[in-house]
Amino acid sequence: MAATGISANRLELLQIADAVAREKMIDREIVIEAIEEAIQKGAKSRYGAHHDIRAKIDHKTGELALTRHVTVVADDWQPEDELEEFNDSAMVRLKDAQKRDPEAEVGKEYVEELPPFEFGRVQTQMARQVVTGKVREAERANQYEEFKDRVGEIVNGTVKRVEYGNTIVDLGRGEGVMRRDQSIPREVFNIGDRIRTYIYDVRPEAKGPQVMLSRAHPGFMAKLFAQEVPEVYDGVIEIRAAARDSGSRAKMAVLSNDSSIDPVGACVGMRGSRVQAVVAELQGEKIDIIQWNNDEPTFIVNALAPAEVSKVVLDEEAGRVEVVVPDEQLSLAIGRRGQNVRLASQLTGWQIDIITEAQDSERRQKEFTERTALFQEALDVDEVIAQLLVTEGFATVEDLAYVEGYEISDIEGFDEETAEELQARARDFLDRQAAEQDAKRKELGVEDGVLEVPGVTLPIAVALGEGGVKTVEDLADLATDEVRGGYEMQNGERVKVAGVLEAFNLSQEDAEMLILQARVAAGWIDASELPQPEPELEYEEEYAEGEYDPEAVFAAPDAEAGDEAQADADDVADEGDLEPSDA
Repeated sequence: MAATGISANRLELLQIADAVAREKMIDREIVIEAIEEAIQKGAKSRYGAHHDIRAKIDHKTGELALTRHVTVVADDWQPEDELEEFNDSAMVRLKDAQKRDPEAEVGKEYVEELPPFEFGRVQTQMARQVVTGKVREAERANQYEEFKDRVGEIVNGTVKRVEYGNTIVDLGRGEGVMRRDQSIPREVFNIGDRIRTYIYDVRPEAKGPQVMLSRAHPGFMAKLFAQEVPEVYDGVIEIRAAARDSGSRAKMAVLSNDSSIDPVGACVGMRGSRVQAVVAELQGEKIDIIQWNNDEPTFIVNALAPAEVSKVVLDEEAGRVEVVVPDEQLSLAIGRRGQNVRLASQLTGWQIDIITEAQDSERRQKEFTERTALFQEALDVDEVIAQLLVTEGFATVEDLAYVEGYEISDIEGFDEETAEELQARARDFLDRQAAEQDAKRKELGVEDGVLEVPGVTLPIAVALGEGGVKTVEDLADLATDEVRGGYEMQNGERVKVAGVLEAFNLSQEDAEMLILQARVAAGWIDASELPQPEPELEYEEEYAEGEYDPEAVFAAPDAEAGDEAQADADDVADEGDLEPSDA
C-alpha cells in the first residue's frame, strides 16, 4: 500500500484503488474494500483489537470515516460460542446504557468518530499484506469466472515454462497446465512457443483455480473439426462420438441433420483438405471418420472399419458385443496391438470381443452337440428329434417345458400330442432334477431360509452349500469377490481365488444385490436401503428430450477390448498386419 497515513490527500486512496484495479484487471470496489479493511486493522492495532472499529471510504470523494461502534445487548446476554465472551469495549449491557441514555434499547449502536492517524511501520506492513491478499483473492475469483464456462473450448496461449513434463501455458488472463499424459507423445514445446489447447476442466482450488489443458483429449479433435468444417460449426453435421490413441490413430462418428449432405465427405473435404488440416495440428495422427447410426449393431460394424464383419451379437446386460469376422480379416479388425478394436470400443461404449468365422462355427457345432445330448438324455428321445429341437432354437429343457404348446406343434413333423408328450417329459425331468438338488441342498446343511433370499435358486443353494455357505447370515457376510472370484496376493504373487458362485457368471451388480438381499433377510439392513434401479429411457426418447451430451461421450473412460480380442492382437502383432486406411 503506497499511502503512509490516512490524513493525506483524500483523493490519494482513490488514485491507489484505480491504479491497482487497472493493473490487476479487477473491480475498483474490491480494491477500496481491501483498503478499508487494511485501515480497520491498522486502527485496531493502534487503539486495541477489542474495539469495534470500522473504516468507510466515500467511493466518489475519497473522504474517510473512521468510527468506533458500541452495541447495546440484553442484561442476560450469553455468548453463543464458548470462545466468545462479553466485550466491554464493543458492548454495553442494557441497564448500563439506560443510565446514560434513557432511550437505549437492545441492538442500538453508539457511534464515535475517531481522528485521523499516521500509519507506522507495523501498520503499513499490515495494510500492505491485507490489500495484497484481497487483490490476489479477487484475481483468482476473476480467473475462475473467466474460465469456468469455457470448458470444452480451444484456447491459444504461450508456453510459459515446462516443469517435470507438465507444460504451463499463459492464457492471457490466467495460466493453464497441460500435464504430461494430456500432451501428444513425442511433442516437445519450448518457452515462448504458441500453442493451441483444449480446456477439459477448471478446478477451484485453494491456491487458485486450476485450468486443465489437453491436446490428447478426444474433444480437442472434435473442436478442431468444428473450426475447419463450417457444417460442423453451424450444427448441420454433429460429431456424436470420438476416440483417440493420441499421436497414432483416432476414430470419429459423425451424423448429418441434412439428408443432402454427406457427413463423412464434408469432414474429409476436397482432396482431404479439411481432415489434413486437423491431422497436421495433431502431429500426423491418422483419423478414421465413420457414419453414426442409431442402430447399435450397424454402428459397431462401422466403427470396426475398414475390417469386414460377418455377424454381431449383443449382450446388453453385460455391455458386451461379440463380433464375428472372416478369418483373413482378423488382423485388420484387431489392428496393431489391438488398436482398432480398442478405439471401436471407446467410440461405441461396448466391450468388443472379436472371433473368426472358424471359431464361431466350431463353438456353434460344440453347442449343438451338447444340447442334442442334453435333450436325448432329459426327454428320452432319439438323436433326430433332439437335433430338430436344437435347430428350432431350444437351448435348455426349461425352454421346452414352459413355452406355449403351439411353438412345438408347429415344428414340421410334430403335432399337438407330440408337443404335450415332450413338455410332460421335460417337466418330469425338471421335477426330478429339482428334487435331487433339494435333497443335496439338505444333505449339505443349507437352511431353507437361504432359498427364500431373492435371487437364490436351487442350483445356487447347492453351490453355496458346497462352498460352506449354509445360512442366511453366512451369505450376508460374504464379499463380492468371495461370490464371483477374484485375485489376491500370496507370497508376493497375484493368485486367482475361486468364488462360491463363479460358475454362474454373476455380474458385479448381481453379486452385490444377492448379498444385500441376504442382509435384508438377516435383518442387518432395511429393504429401503437397497439400491433402486433407475428408469431407462428408450434411445429415441433420450435424444428427443435433449439429453445427449457429446462432451460426455468424449470424456467417457476407455473401454477395454475383450479378452479374446486382446489375445488375438498379441498373436498378430508380429505379423506386420495391415493398418486401416486413412480417412
